[in-house]
Amino acid sequence: MKKSLLIAAMAAPALLALSACSVTTSPGGAGGGDDDGTLKVGFSQATQQSPFYVELGEGVKQAAEAADAELSYVDANGDITKQNNDIEDLITQGVDVLLVNPVDPQGIAPSIAAAKAADIPVVTVDRPAEGAIAHVGRDNVAMGELVGEAVLEALGDEGGKIIEIQGDAGGSVAMDRSQGFHDALEGASGIEFVEGPYAEYIRSNAVTAMQDLLQANSDVKVVYAHNDDMALGALQVLQENGRDDVLVAGVDGLMEAVEAIADGEQYVATSLNDPIALGATAAETAIAAAEGEDVDAEIDAGTELVTKENAADYVGDTLFALAKN
Repeated sequence: MKKSLLIAAMAAPALLALSACSVTTSPGGAGGGDDDGTLKVGFSQATQQSPFYVELGEGVKQAAEAADAELSYVDANGDITKQNNDIEDLITQGVDVLLVNPVDPQGIAPSIAAAKAADIPVVTVDRPAEGAIAHVGRDNVAMGELVGEAVLEALGDEGGKIIEIQGDAGGSVAMDRSQGFHDALEGASGIEFVEGPYAEYIRSNAVTAMQDLLQANSDVKVVYAHNDDMALGALQVLQENGRDDVLVAGVDGLMEAVEAIADGEQYVATSLNDPIALGATAAETAIAAAEGEDVDAEIDAGTELVTKENAADYVGDTLFALAKN
């Protein structure tokens, strides 16, 4: 099975809550960078309506605190207009660097242009956007492909109908995870894809979608979702309807999914996407850029495949599984 680039994972302490609106943390009660030399980081988060993004923000917060930087954290709640307004506010506050997880990589263009005009470097995380000096993320095509290969192996020669529950319309992460999965199954006989709706990476949306999809596709063999939260929502519906014959797969390495893989036969695979390590790496990159250091334009944080064969090795007390290599 194809190997993807791997990195050592960072240890993840207990989850600390972040505000759904905005948070400003100043080490030792320090003020702005212009007055006392404290570096000011502005972080614009796409949403917190997913455990992945909550943990991503936690990683950013931890790295900012470790660097004695002041962090201003704002949540766009999935609204690109709000995100552009939030970033305008951060620019007005005089941040030294902007870290952005774009709601819409194209829609964020005005904010990146405004930051450039103000001579503020922009680093993107999870979702890339044109105009940023650096992007920190993972190869979502490779992640989807690893899971697709595992699903193909589990299906064997039988083939069958695969329902795909999608992330967000037009989002690069969703498109890449779909492409990788389809690439893995290209040429396999007897495969039929059913495109499910965009459930926005939210479990409750996937539950609603799966109820209708199962009714319309009683012959389904596999459900693949663009993240584990949605896959677990689909699994819930399948189990409520006595359909333990339908295989399920997702992406991100959510611990609940890893445990389902270790404990049963229905959830067959996920690929790791430790958000705390990702957020910390992104914050460290943004801080380095603000301090005038050269940073790579593309930073791949790596992934690993989790299946029944190795899932027990990843089970732990973190919200997302940590890489082993």
